[in-house]
Amino acid sequence: MFVLILDDAPLNNLLLAEVIRDLPHCTVRDFTVPFDALAFVRENAEQIGVAISDFEMPGMNGVEFIRAARMIPGFAHVPIVMVTSLDQRSLRREALAAGATDFLAKPFDAVEIRARVSNLLALNQARLDQMDRAAWLDREVKAATALIAAREREIVMMLMKAAEHRDNETGNHVARVAGLVSAIAHSLGLPEEQVEQLSLASTMHDVGKISVPDSILLKPGPLTAEERHQMQHHAERGKRILEGSSSSLMQLAAEIAATHHERWDGSGYPLGLSGEAIPLSGRIVAIADVFDALTSERPYKKAWSEAEALNHIRANAGSHFDPACVDAFLNAQTGQG
Repeated sequence: MFVLILDDAPLNNLLLAEVIRDLPHCTVRDFTVPFDALAFVRENAEQIGVAISDFEMPGMNGVEFIRAARMIPGFAHVPIVMVTSLDQRSLRREALAAGATDFLAKPFDAVEIRARVSNLLALNQARLDQMDRAAWLDREVKAATALIAAREREIVMMLMKAAEHRDNETGNHVARVAGLVSAIAHSLGLPEEQVEQLSLASTMHDVGKISVPDSILLKPGPLTAEERHQMQHHAERGKRILEGSSSSLMQLAAEIAATHHERWDGSGYPLGLSGEAIPLSGRIVAIADVFDALTSERPYKKAWSEAEALNHIRANAGSHFDPACVDAFLNAQTGQG
């Protein structure tokens, strides 16, 4: 680690250097011109353990040097020692305000110099060690978070595989819905992390259909009132399957499962929520789910054209769908509201 010495008198530099040269892990660099010392700081800020500066120097005094050095990235917390006489109180206050850490008095005392520099080197090394540990902890937290996210994705994929065993089209549907959800969320200006969470959580919006009998789920014709009632229970059942987890992803998925069939005007199910009482996640997925359902062939219907489905979404803004989410969807799909 470098110890920087700055004094326009070469003899003073020599005396200081000789006193501290044999300190462990210490390499002395001395300068007589402040601008040369600053150039060295810019190149080696993170390798300097202590800087020692005189006050009276031509071109730039010691306080000005400290101010300039403190502005250099990586040097804000490096100890800087100002060399002054004991009676220069106003100068000491000015130096402290500029960023000085400690002071050395003239004439030099070799024992004091070694003790002060040694202590400051140890202090700076402790600071660097703490920064290294903080960086290590940050990496460990990120790695653990990534592992948790990977495990959550595994759970999602397993749930989706279970759904695909009932109906091969389900897997394709949830993938398309996830893409549409991502597009709407981006168009709304949501943060990237929230967009990713919404997209992944949306793949579980119909997980409650696992409990719906095949005779209803795959029926080629219209459902009876009782069958429709059974089908509508999938929202509530999906919520029960997913809720209770400490995972924010699963909590979001449960929210989506429970609310993606609510309608802006309050005529949806299962709770009849309206307007902004419906979570934004449910309002977004409602549009994505309906659009994909309309444009997909099902046992009971032919696929609509994309233009027909877009017109349906547009026409039902303010009744079935959140108008702001519809605008975001149309902007994402067509570039026009």
